[in-house]
Amino acid sequence: MKKIVDYRKLLNVNETAELQELKTVYRSLVKTWHPDKFHDNADLKLEAEEKSKQIIEAYHFLVSIAPETRNQSLPEYNVTTASAITDFDYKSQVLTMYFADGNSYEYFDVPKAVYIKMINSDSPGRFARRHIFSNYVYRSLSRLVASA
Repeated sequence: MKKIVDYRKLLNVNETAELQELKTVYRSLVKTWHPDKFHDNADLKLEAEEKSKQIIEAYHFLVSIAPETRNQSLPEYNVTTASAITDFDYKSQVLTMYFADGNSYEYFDVPKAVYIKMINSDSPGRFARRHIFSNYVYRSLSRLVASA
């Protein structure tokens, strides 16, 4: 997904980056682009504010999809995905699923063909358990994620 690639590029990390590395890179970039460092120049301060927001957003997003974060929340994820799917939405290869227990998850890079097969299946929940839940990068939309 373009969002993941762009965020990794912004933080200059690859897909194997661990939480500690993300945290180190994040802190370094935040220090470099902190708006208070540019109090003499209003244009640079505005640019730094925007860059800081992008860095913060990228860091939180990448932490939410990191393997360590997903491993920490795996028991809760398994309980949620065993519950009924109440609704789902698909947009730009991102499948958002809402579950009966109140949790929701985004699944990234889901091909449209897989989504169409899911909605045409007899049981979208069974299809999702077999073909989506363990095959695509996901993140929780309803819980705070672990921090590095």
